[in-house]
Amino acid sequence: MINKVAILMGSLSDIDKVKGAFTILKELQIPYDVKVLSAHRTTVETLDFALSAHEKYSVIICAAGMAAHLAGIVAANTLLPVIAIPISSTLNGLDALLSSVQMPSGIPVATVAIDGSKNAALLSAQIIALDNDEVLSRLIAFRKQNKKSSLEANDKLKEIL
Repeated sequence: MINKVAILMGSLSDIDKVKGAFTILKELQIPYDVKVLSAHRTTVETLDFALSAHEKYSVIICAAGMAAHLAGIVAANTLLPVIAIPISSTLNGLDALLSSVQMPSGIPVATVAIDGSKNAALLSAQIIALDNDEVLSRLIAFRKQNKKSSLEANDKLKEIL
């Protein structure tokens, strides 16, 4: 299995909302590429990417706001898992969320929370970890650290109160 993630953004303006995915993938040592592709402005290029993505990637993350058709057009043209990140813009991201989760039967798109790039990266890592014990070990360590941080926060709260 290829252990690389593609991150597509509908617009360069989405980059600040997607940076969390970069951080998580770097921490888990999972390589990734980032591209700006639009379902509406670069339809042919997006289609070409989706049709050949299986040659380089194991998971595709698509971040888009407003009409948010990027994940759908990609999912319709690849058998790779596609994860949508609805980006907040107009309507506080509700428009993008609904565009991402209301896919027709037969074209699945996994969708994380509005601006949920960290969870998109973690879901990508979990998919890769199905066939990669090294990534699995790093995910286990990541979860242990999250637990430790939470317990430490609880101890600090007790001190504050």
